[in-house]
Amino acid sequence: MDIKAILEHLPHRYPFLLVDRVLDCQPGRSIHAYKNVTINEPFFPGHFPHHPVMPGVLITEALAQAAGILSFRSLGEKPDLHSLFFFVGIDKARFKKTVTAGDQLHLHVSIQRQFRNIWKFEARAVVDGETVAEAELMCAKSNIA
Repeated sequence: MDIKAILEHLPHRYPFLLVDRVLDCQPGRSIHAYKNVTINEPFFPGHFPHHPVMPGVLITEALAQAAGILSFRSLGEKPDLHSLFFFVGIDKARFKKTVTAGDQLHLHVSIQRQFRNIWKFEARAVVDGETVAEAELMCAKSNIA
């Protein structure tokens, strides 16, 4: 999926869109996407000016956005004004290495289970073949009035 298709499957927009491309998506199973981390990211001037590091919470958010794309693709739907996925839980989060400008952050997310509107995912972020972060994520589909 290119950026145009990603924008159709996520409600996020700059500066909070954290998925640049989807390399593989198997609805109902898994997704492999990536985020190109550049020195122009809006968080680098403050985190940290002399040693720019991508915040762990944004790595986790990038994984959640990949999970959102996977969820919508699995349902055969697209987000709209009345239907979104919200982050509802993070378990077993671990940050193993820093992510810096110039890295390509690969996002690997697989569905562990889905019950009604709650989805549980296994998520892993990888740079240069090494796991930099991992977590179990839970998201809930919510209908907004």
